[in-house]
Amino acid sequence: MTEPSYPDPTVMSHARAYDYVLGGKDNFEVDRQAAQAVIDLAPDLPALGRAQRRFLLRVVQMCAKEGIDQFLDIGTGIPTAPNVHGTARAINPDARVVYVDNDRTVFVHNNALLATVEGVVSIQEDVREPQRIFDDPKVRSLIDFDKPMLLLFIGLFHLVGDQDHPAALIARFRDRMAPGSYMCLSQFCTDGSDPAAKAKLEEISVNSPAPMCFRRRDEILPFFDGFEMLPPGLVDVQDWWPDEDQPPTALKVAAAVGKKV
Repeated sequence: MTEPSYPDPTVMSHARAYDYVLGGKDNFEVDRQAAQAVIDLAPDLPALGRAQRRFLLRVVQMCAKEGIDQFLDIGTGIPTAPNVHGTARAINPDARVVYVDNDRTVFVHNNALLATVEGVVSIQEDVREPQRIFDDPKVRSLIDFDKPMLLLFIGLFHLVGDQDHPAALIARFRDRMAPGSYMCLSQFCTDGSDPAAKAKLEEISVNSPAPMCFRRRDEILPFFDGFEMLPPGLVDVQDWWPDEDQPPTALKVAAAVGKKV
């Protein structure tokens, strides 16, 4: 694989656009314009982004309390706080974390952030090449696939088209995971999403490196084959262990957690 070029400020990046949605500053004008076009149709998109972040952190906390001490976060996005390693280490100071993303901007930011953090690393790889992730020396130094772990796919698989066989990719990871491991996943869902906002999100992503791919819930459920799904199952992300009633959003993200038994 050739060395990826540095970030192109003329091409929209999903990671940078999501950073803008969450209120971050690590984005270019092309990212802000793309994200704002969707927000104009779905003004609650930032609330949906925050709900997805809460889901991520709750699952990390749950697994750390269950004794999980190794975390593989694929499609991590531009780092924000609180993060996976800080959340896990608040419960288990020895928790080990590997962040994986194929976006150069994410890799550069994570490397700068984690340069002096022992037991936490970032690599630039693609979920569509599982073996490269398994074989990476940094991954092998921190992740023992023979012991339980948490595998995170947050907001990733709506960027993986059907032509890349996402269920088969997830099965490659599942088959390497030890019993007692967990997987959490969230992705944009067709069911209940506002058609105009969905169409705009798909439209603005057409010329990006990863066009957006909404899926129905019945298309997402097979991603959890081989896992025992935890309550409340595959639900809107804001409904996964809610602290309080959350208003419905124009766009829907489905989320669930599975345990390999």
